[in-house]
Amino acid sequence: MSAKIQVTDDISKKIAWKKEKKLRLTSRDITGYLFTAPLLIGIFGFAIYPMVGALILSFKKSASSYEGEWVGLQNYKYVLTDTNFWESLCNTFYMGFLSVVLGVAISFILASLIYNIPSMKIQNFFKGVYFLPNVVSLVAASILFKFLFDPGEAGLLNYLLGAIGIEPIGWFTDPKFSRFSIVLMTLWGMLGYNTIIFFAALTSVPRDLYEAAEVDGANWLKKWVYITVPYLKPTIMFMVIISTINAMKRFTDVWLIGGTAGNPAGTLMTAVLYIYRNAFLSSQMGIATAASYILFTIILVLTLLLLYFNKKSSLE
Repeated sequence: MSAKIQVTDDISKKIAWKKEKKLRLTSRDITGYLFTAPLLIGIFGFAIYPMVGALILSFKKSASSYEGEWVGLQNYKYVLTDTNFWESLCNTFYMGFLSVVLGVAISFILASLIYNIPSMKIQNFFKGVYFLPNVVSLVAASILFKFLFDPGEAGLLNYLLGAIGIEPIGWFTDPKFSRFSIVLMTLWGMLGYNTIIFFAALTSVPRDLYEAAEVDGANWLKKWVYITVPYLKPTIMFMVIISTINAMKRFTDVWLIGGTAGNPAGTLMTAVLYIYRNAFLSSQMGIATAASYILFTIILVLTLLLLYFNKKSSLE
């Protein structure tokens, strides 16, 4: 009996010694913390602190980033009852939905087509061609598309349409076409990056699956639908989530094309542009930060929903 007690005491001492050792900092631990300190300071100073400060500011009536009268939820109430905010959110969802669906689908198809080219040199050529727009800055791309989509006959696209007897279209000046024109510009910029990601994912699909399908008499379409698409489902979902987050934060292109008013007729007014207007044009920092947190919540909910549906479909 005493031997069992002795063994139990020894085990307890060992466990206590291990816990004490874990709490004790060694020279290696200190070195590791010193190496990570710049990153941790940067995260705290440029991410955590501004987020906490913005949250506090969203409960104040303030024209600056520091002082203001505490108004509670009044800023959130103002934003949620402001028709301009809901119109900007509708514009954001409309352009975002088209950008995500078309961007992911077209880039996946392009990556599949490039992957099936037998020549490696031709593959590299197409990868370079499609990735090239990703190198161009958004400012330069906006200037380029202003020329391409010029509402008069001076615009290259309208010139080509005029050659076949179609009247000039106000791509960026007509409310019926402005949002879709922004989507086209977005697709031009995002296809290259998405295509490269999908191409890299395609190289991970085992060739044995395609060979087995060929033995069973499957054609290229069946192999693509029943092998390629299911195997790349995690990559597709990753691209959908990333594209959705980027689409909800749309600002630079609509600001360069439509200005701070989101012209024409407010069709290019996005949620982030709404925040910008309130913060820097109307000097209503409290309302701007409240709108920022509402947008953050919407993006978070969308991301969680996408992850939930992805997990649910993978279990079925």
